[in-house]
Amino acid sequence: MEVKSENGSTEKSSEIPPPTNPMVTPILTDLYQLTMAYAYWKAGKHNERAVFDLFYRKSPFHGEFTVFAGLEECIRFIANFKFTEEHIAFVREALPGTCEEGFLDYLRQLDCSEVEVYAIPEGSIVFPRVPLLRVEGPVGVAQLLETTLVNLVNFASLVATNAARHRIVAGNSKLLLEFGLRRAQGPDGGISASKYCYMGGFDATSNVAAGKLFGIPLKGTHSHAFVSSFMSPDEIVEKSLKSADGSTSCEDFVNLVQTWLNKIQRTKFLTGGFGDTNLSELAAFTSYALAFPDNFLALVDTYDVLRSGIPNFCAVALALRDLGYKAMGIRLDSGDLAYLSCEARKFFQVIEKEFGVPDFGKMSITASNDLNEETLDHLNKQ
Repeated sequence: MEVKSENGSTEKSSEIPPPTNPMVTPILTDLYQLTMAYAYWKAGKHNERAVFDLFYRKSPFHGEFTVFAGLEECIRFIANFKFTEEHIAFVREALPGTCEEGFLDYLRQLDCSEVEVYAIPEGSIVFPRVPLLRVEGPVGVAQLLETTLVNLVNFASLVATNAARHRIVAGNSKLLLEFGLRRAQGPDGGISASKYCYMGGFDATSNVAAGKLFGIPLKGTHSHAFVSSFMSPDEIVEKSLKSADGSTSCEDFVNLVQTWLNKIQRTKFLTGGFGDTNLSELAAFTSYALAFPDNFLALVDTYDVLRSGIPNFCAVALALRDLGYKAMGIRLDSGDLAYLSCEARKFFQVIEKEFGVPDFGKMSITASNDLNEETLDHLNKQ
């Protein structure tokens, strides 16, 4: 098999690894593809040359464009197309009526060595009725490729297009993170969605397997479960933390955090906004900062964002700063995200002014929880 791209470059099948998902085999197809292949073979037509074009009729999401994705997996499938004896045995049982052994022998020796594939480069913007893939070869094998190729392109292009639309709405200045694994359509849906969200313009994923398979940057912090698992700062056993440059060590980081919280509570520009914060939340933030002082980003909405989460985060962030570390920011996962993010920004700016902490007012604010194009647009406007 030879693969020819739009720019004329050619790739030999011997250089191409198998599909990422081991379930992508010649029997990942519709039954009627096998019955047609059998009928072609019976009529002696299976080696006649044919041309198949893969295209779509309407762009998804009532839009005007699609991001073409899934080509790499299609090429991997075609390059490694081969029926195993286990496949052959199942086809014998699956085909209606009596299947002649000659057809099964044909399947045994079948590959894509006489197939040529022409394709638009993956990741391109494409439009309805424009061929994305053209498969040329013997009609028997070309017919057997159809269902699998459509399957590999459809979902991939849908996800990549959705991701691109989110990127357009969010703008280039925002960091877009894909956290969809827990809600995805099974393991393969989760892996595919992570891959094609990245292709469509997202910056990172929480999906560790996708990070390993495709080299996608990984991002993640902690959940509400982590915050609610603590009762008080007294639970923290290891309290020491070395400075960022390793020259000094704070023997009681927990106390340093509490000292900063007391200072924040006495700040005149913040009085009346909150009283005593949730100590279990403070313990969780402190513990996480001790584990990841270089990557401290806190989920601040487990209890009360403005009265507890933000002040607790600031206390820990300021304690980290004393040791040469820079906190990454906060994550909001519920409530009025626009209002809460604006109020959080005001809080950070007051901290910067009151305590002379450069750039604290520019602290990163991450929003999550069922965001879509419309929500992103509203957040940007607000």
